[in-house]
Amino acid sequence: MKSNWILIKNGHVVDPANNIDEKLDILIKDGIISEVGKDIQTNPFVTVIDAEGKIVAPGLIDLHVHFREPGYEYKEDIESGSAAAARGGVTTVVCMPNTNPTIDNPALVKYVTDRGKEVGLTHVLTTGCITKGQKSEELAEIGELKNAGAVAVSDDGRPVLSPSLMRKALEYTKMFDIPIMSHSEDLDLVDGGSMNEGYMSTYLGLRGIPKCAESVAISRDVLIAEDVGGRLHVCHVSTRNSIDAIRQAKKRGANITCETAPHYFSLTDKAVDGFNTNAKMNPPLREQDDVDAVIEGLIDGTIDAIATDHAPHDKDEKEIEFALAMNGIVGLETSLGLGVTNLVKTGKLTMTQLIEKMSVNPAKIINLDKGSLSVGKAADIVVFDADNEYTVDINEFASKNNNCPYDGMKLYGRVDFTILDGNVVFER
Repeated sequence: MKSNWILIKNGHVVDPANNIDEKLDILIKDGIISEVGKDIQTNPFVTVIDAEGKIVAPGLIDLHVHFREPGYEYKEDIESGSAAAARGGVTTVVCMPNTNPTIDNPALVKYVTDRGKEVGLTHVLTTGCITKGQKSEELAEIGELKNAGAVAVSDDGRPVLSPSLMRKALEYTKMFDIPIMSHSEDLDLVDGGSMNEGYMSTYLGLRGIPKCAESVAISRDVLIAEDVGGRLHVCHVSTRNSIDAIRQAKKRGANITCETAPHYFSLTDKAVDGFNTNAKMNPPLREQDDVDAVIEGLIDGTIDAIATDHAPHDKDEKEIEFALAMNGIVGLETSLGLGVTNLVKTGKLTMTQLIEKMSVNPAKIINLDKGSLSVGKAADIVVFDADNEYTVDINEFASKNNNCPYDGMKLYGRVDFTILDGNVVFER
């Protein structure tokens, strides 16, 4: 469905940026939000979407996805990843640079963003590498990456091993006002582990990864950022001590933001039972106390954003011995449902707070002029039914792969329409 004019009628509009939480209509003209109000009248040539009983919100912004292009298109590519985003109500994604070759030069930044525009199903943004080849040896040309369109720099998938190099990177990025998205992990403490260290790792006979492998590395990066004054964004936080370290640094005024992923508030390491490689990720699933801490961090604002860490892998990379299987799960098509089910329906967050974590705050973190339904802004909108219970079926996914631990799970909050620049790019 495409139209120059679209009227979304009778929806419950949740627009945290404008403190709107009520039943309203939205009129879109030529890709731009033209009017937000009650009982908007229009002409017969306008496409009308009846959103009675549904939530109408700014399109979701996912700060952390792996679209695998260039180099690993057999896992995912920008077209299939964009289709998955559209099905999940996600209108902007930020790709991680651990492709092949890595995105450590302006030409590859431009390639990824141009491919995203060509596909046209979601706004595809990208990070550039912090270090050349993600080797932790030499800083990438961060200024050139920013000028080419990179919205942040990251060595995601790998930590910056050298504290001195991390300090230099934080100093350098201050000049460009972009965040460093840190994959904070102490590989020496990981020591070959493949899941969270605890009862389940002992029960399964698998080498565990201690929680301090994350919290020690985050503490290092937080303290360096605090000393330098650079913008640090900590990726995929998953442990209580990590969240506490960030919380205390924020209280001291540090320029730090962070994200968690839906699996860290929805699952524990019990999901690994039976050597379930679809529940293998990095950081690994933790214990219930850590899940509780993640939810507490979302409630009190320590955790700014929810990002999927969407990480497709071919089944041959998952259907092998647990310790050898690749880390990661697909998440774009289930993130909203997991948030609604585990956070809103349980009374942990309001719908407004959830949309803040999934749209408003992510836009702020990367200095993006999106995340609102203000008149005059581009019409990036998601329409979903927060009360519609559905069963996750991985066979329906648009992603090339379905390495996902949620198959068969019942969730609320199914996306009905995703609108990108005023065009309907997904309709249930």
